[in-house]
Amino acid sequence: MAERLELKASVPEELHGARLDQAAAQLFPDYSRSRLQAWIKKGELRLDGAPARPRDKVTEGANLTVDAEPEQAVAWQGQDIDLDIVYEDDDILVVNKPAGLVVHPAPGHASGTLVNALLAHAPRLAELPRAGVVHRLDMETSGLMVVAMTLPAHNELVAQLQAREVHREYTAVCVGRMTGGGTVDAPIGRHPRQRKKMAVVASGG
Repeated sequence: MAERLELKASVPEELHGARLDQAAAQLFPDYSRSRLQAWIKKGELRLDGAPARPRDKVTEGANLTVDAEPEQAVAWQGQDIDLDIVYEDDDILVVNKPAGLVVHPAPGHASGTLVNALLAHAPRLAELPRAGVVHRLDMETSGLMVVAMTLPAHNELVAQLQAREVHREYTAVCVGRMTGGGTVDAPIGRHPRQRKKMAVVASGG
């Protein structure tokens, strides 16, 4: 049986009057908002020793305690697959993904993916959403990918991507002779009928 997770924190002055789930997210930043809310609903995250609701207000000096069973964010298994790691520290890892390697396990690719390799390299990634992967590359596309090693790093990288503060550049290799110039500028989104494919779409791309 896994060792239970025990956490404690007191509400500071600046969080007085905040919702319990919002205060918990500030006081326990290593855990996702959804996980904290689940602990609150199950009575594993308590306010001054008593069960509470996510929307309940907290007061300065109140004590938040967690006594919960650790849960894995992903159920995928690690596999001994070679990784070309170009940088790694306590917060992020940068890996050079080769062409032909699928990023996430999915129907048709239940194993042998980059995520399986990452979990073997750093098993603690099982505690993070999508094993720390914050962006993806198609199977036949090679290139550098940034992987978060902690939840705060994951949240920050996702926020930077959503705010378009992180930019990605792609180089395409064409076979044959280019007959003209120009720019392809069209919205790409999920194919309206073949949901496993992407396509140029009229809206939402």
